[in-house]
Amino acid sequence: MLNNFIDRIKLPFRKDKELCSSLYDILGFYPHDIKLYKQALMHKSIMHRNSKGKPVNNERLEFLGDAILDAIVGDIVYQHFPGKREGFLTNTRSKLVQRDTLNKLAQEMGITQLILSNGHSSSHNSYVGGNAFEALVGAVYLDRGYNACMNFMQNRILAKMINIDKVAYKEVNFKSKLIEWSQKNRVKLSFEMTGQDKDKNGSPIFSYKVVIENIDGAEGKGYSKKESQQIASKGTLDKLRKEPQYIDAVFTAKANRTKMEEEPVENVPSTDIKDDFIITKESEEPVIEEKHINVFREKVYDDIPNRKRRVPMYTLGEEQVQNSVSDDNDEFSLNDISVNPKEKTKEEIITEAENAAFGN
Repeated sequence: MLNNFIDRIKLPFRKDKELCSSLYDILGFYPHDIKLYKQALMHKSIMHRNSKGKPVNNERLEFLGDAILDAIVGDIVYQHFPGKREGFLTNTRSKLVQRDTLNKLAQEMGITQLILSNGHSSSHNSYVGGNAFEALVGAVYLDRGYNACMNFMQNRILAKMINIDKVAYKEVNFKSKLIEWSQKNRVKLSFEMTGQDKDKNGSPIFSYKVVIENIDGAEGKGYSKKESQQIASKGTLDKLRKEPQYIDAVFTAKANRTKMEEEPVENVPSTDIKDDFIITKESEEPVIEEKHINVFREKVYDDIPNRKRRVPMYTLGEEQVQNSVSDDNDEFSLNDISVNPKEKTKEEIITEAENAAFGN
């Protein structure tokens, strides 16, 4: 309070007293370094340069203010909604710091009227005001510090201009709502760009339309792709709610598509190759075993099904057995081997050994 009183006394003697007075109405205090606030209100379209030839505009302060604003609003939302989960807090903060919200604040607070630009960019909703709002927060941070930024947001914005509870529970993303509806009803949804043009000041204009099940919905035009898609989504949601013939056409097209997808499909031909030309063990003819000659005069019986008696199939005579087991052409004979060999004397053994050694 004392600082503001002193600054108010100095105001008539300041060179930029009109700008300082306007900033006091917006911020609630008088600026110390007026150069920071002038730069915050300077759009890049004026192509202003400093003595070194470098461009001077509010883009750097906008970057700083964006970060400070996220931190401050995050702190406020965290304290305001105890117990809420991270997703809810993030969504609420995003709604408070989004360009549409900041643009409206800049318009209501009179910031837009203080912006220095060539006039082209202020002719439409190009978020020049929202960008200047962020740059102004960056200037306050450098001039007065973090606490001054916090007091500005709490006392001048959230306390007087924004109902944080209504913002938190208000759904404003029409594109997300349309996508969610299409997923629940399993209908095909797409956003198609229909054109790109420029307004009389040379600013780009984008045109998008919503297509559901190959049926055109609403079309939207805006100075950004996001803006045009939001407008098209909002128009399509209104069309689905208010025009029964449109939603009937959408679900009829869906039924036709799903019916085609459910038609039976021909069986895929098999890739197995028949290998019946290979002879397997099962396909071989049984080999008839030849009867062997019974050299041991064993009686071979033929099984009779009733197994009451066994009859010898054949018998061999004694001469056949003798002929089959004898071999006249053997290389050696065993006739010299006797059961009780004659015991040799010591002299005979020595003599046989000498004869074997000397070859006698």
